[in-house]
Amino acid sequence: MDNGASSYRRFLEGNDSGIAEMIRDYKDGLTLYLNGFVGNIHLADELTEDTFVKLAVKKPRFSGRSSFKTWLYAIGRNVALDHLKRRPKTVGTPIEDLQNHLADEHDLERTYLKEERKIELHRALGALNPEYRQILHLIYFEDFKNTEAATLMKKSNRQIENLIYRAKQSLKTQLEKEGFVYEEL
Repeated sequence: MDNGASSYRRFLEGNDSGIAEMIRDYKDGLTLYLNGFVGNIHLADELTEDTFVKLAVKKPRFSGRSSFKTWLYAIGRNVALDHLKRRPKTVGTPIEDLQNHLADEHDLERTYLKEERKIELHRALGALNPEYRQILHLIYFEDFKNTEAATLMKKSNRQIENLIYRAKQSLKTQLEKEGFVYEEL
């Protein structure tokens, strides 16, 4: 049982420090993951909070069939998808708010992705197909195993392998367009 699962179990048993540990350990990564769905760091932060509220209020059962992180991210993804289904198709945002949103998003990126090369890589990810961005984020930033990503994205292991290959090729092309070559690809 990983740390998140034990923290959740302690929370369910009445120890409120368990939920605080889960938030501390998973909030930033989950926020960046959800930002890939909604394209707004503030909204992604709210959806992350909604995910943890859902855990605290509804107390869903963690079966252990996947890692705790996979289970948590799947709940977060479902919260984001539910939000996207309910929101109006067009949303007007004042230009001043957009500037503030962009500044806040870049601050969170810098805090979470400390090295300059990772920041450049993360920006290039933003230009990719959302499914490519999602798989690369899960595998390389969140350290998900292919099988965990397959479970989360509701795909077969073979589909995930193909998706990773295509996503890496697309990322490499995007980085080359920007004049950057990332040796680890």
